[in-house]
Amino acid sequence: MTMLLCRRAAAAITLTALVATAAVAAKLPVRTLDDLPRHTYEVAGTVSALLRDDAAFDAFAAKVGADVAADLEAYDIADPATLQRMHGVQLTLALMARDDDRALALVETIRALEDKEASRLTSGLTAVAMVRARRDVGGDSDGELDAAYLAAFRSRLREQVAALPWDLVRDRIVQQKGRTEILSENLVLGMVQAQLDPVVAASGALGSELAAQVVNLGYALRFALPLKESLLEIYGDLIAARETVKKDIWEEREARLEDGLGLEPVTVAIWDAGVDVSVFADVFTTNPGERPDGLDNDGNGFVDDVHGIAFDYDGRDSAELLYPLGDAAPRLGAAMDHMKGYMDVQSGLDSDEASALKAHLAGLDPPQVQGFLEDLGLCGLHAHGTHVAGIAVRGNPYARLLAARISFDWHAVPRLLTEEMVRRHAASYGRTAAYFRDRGVRVVNMSWGWGLKEIEGILEANGWGASAEERSREAAELLGILEQGLREAITGSPGILFVCAVGNDDNDVAFDVNIPASFTLPNLLVVGAVDQAGEPTSFTSSGRNVRVYANGFEVPSYVPGGRRMRMSGTSMAAPQACNLAAKLLALDPRLTPVEVVDLIGRGADAKGSYLLMNPKASVGLLPR
Repeated sequence: MTMLLCRRAAAAITLTALVATAAVAAKLPVRTLDDLPRHTYEVAGTVSALLRDDAAFDAFAAKVGADVAADLEAYDIADPATLQRMHGVQLTLALMARDDDRALALVETIRALEDKEASRLTSGLTAVAMVRARRDVGGDSDGELDAAYLAAFRSRLREQVAALPWDLVRDRIVQQKGRTEILSENLVLGMVQAQLDPVVAASGALGSELAAQVVNLGYALRFALPLKESLLEIYGDLIAARETVKKDIWEEREARLEDGLGLEPVTVAIWDAGVDVSVFADVFTTNPGERPDGLDNDGNGFVDDVHGIAFDYDGRDSAELLYPLGDAAPRLGAAMDHMKGYMDVQSGLDSDEASALKAHLAGLDPPQVQGFLEDLGLCGLHAHGTHVAGIAVRGNPYARLLAARISFDWHAVPRLLTEEMVRRHAASYGRTAAYFRDRGVRVVNMSWGWGLKEIEGILEANGWGASAEERSREAAELLGILEQGLREAITGSPGILFVCAVGNDDNDVAFDVNIPASFTLPNLLVVGAVDQAGEPTSFTSSGRNVRVYANGFEVPSYVPGGRRMRMSGTSMAAPQACNLAAKLLALDPRLTPVEVVDLIGRGADAKGSYLLMNPKASVGLLPR
């Protein structure tokens, strides 16, 4: 009898497995983000008006939720980040519908998909506190947040955050407080007017990604903003009570080279949005055959390439190595202060710039937000390459800089990318790589890239194409042109090591298709970002191509004019690896790119699934 029961149990288990396998097999496999369907949602009028109309918004959100549920049912999606985003939309809808059991279940689902421990621990804190507070007081007065509900919410959120390991979650809590501080109805509506209303004006509809943003913005206006003061109180009290400075592991790992050792100079190219040569006047290489006179003196095809070359957003040659400001030049000082203030708010620093930024944002009406955002975006592009360059040459008197400017758009609605423009960009990659070879460049830092979603978004913002499917096909074609040009530029330069940032979208760059981070090439080093303690940042993307992680959190460096500023991003992590590569090449110029990558990898320390760069250890692997 026992044997028979075991056989029956085994048969039942086998049948269950077969049914489960058949169910999975019935789903369509999704290898990349491009395999998922595109949905469009018509909007009558503007998104701004939609967000103010409860009935229209609820109907819109329901359509988005139905499509998300259908896609989860129909497609076998293996990418955790994509699943998190889709379940995140479902969580937002469940909270707004007060479907509390489902909301709690979705929080657990999202947490189970998170591989970053700090992000997992802090995910869904507000959602859980909202649900538990509702249960404590029997509801939230149908959206009217009465005193009893707010008291219960604060109690439930305090209960959760008090149990968290502070050393691990400190930066996440500080960042969340900073974002909450600057959140306001005017800022949300201003961003909608600047970025979403023009899309609807151009095409009358929104695609899947922008529609999900609208759902989240509607939630923010209806549910998150009324909790703002409670959140600030709780996070502020926690930070004040437990504030400690995370141990910085990078100082003890630093490998500095001393001047006077007679080492061979190493030319490092900063392929970026532009560099202020004056900040590094003694470090830049100089083309002896060129003069800044508007002519191509040495006949190499570039005008005034004394310290490098540049291409504008159209992919055409330019002589300006620093991203041009145009009519915005008089506003640069204020924009730079605002950018520093934003960084300081995110870092929990009570600086003059942080206070000024919060006061400025509090006084903005929605129509004024676009100008603020565009000035901030332009300022970021203007400062980016200089900041990267300072990191790349730090502690290396043998580094010699060369600049190659690539241009992106900073407008709320970026200019349309055409096939003609994209082909010029692709050709410029080959010309740039040839220039690097001619000038003896050994290491190139690339803290930039192109993504399929990005290009699709540019097309959508400009109302290009008759359908989302047409935009999808066009985006794939344009990205393919850029991919071929960039791949050929890198593979055609086997003696140069290209170091690139993996990106800041907290995604898998192979699944989401981002170039060059999705490339697997022997002379390409893809770098992710961790913080000062070696913990992965909340923003860093990942993927099988990421070879090493370096510090990309509040990294100090220069911005145009010589001012020092801290910035965060994988853009700041990549030049850390570029810095180490240049030092290794100064110590042993015979090293090949493959050997440099091997030294960086072998010197790195394993921390979970991450390899943390260790410059001192990598340098120590060189033969004496």
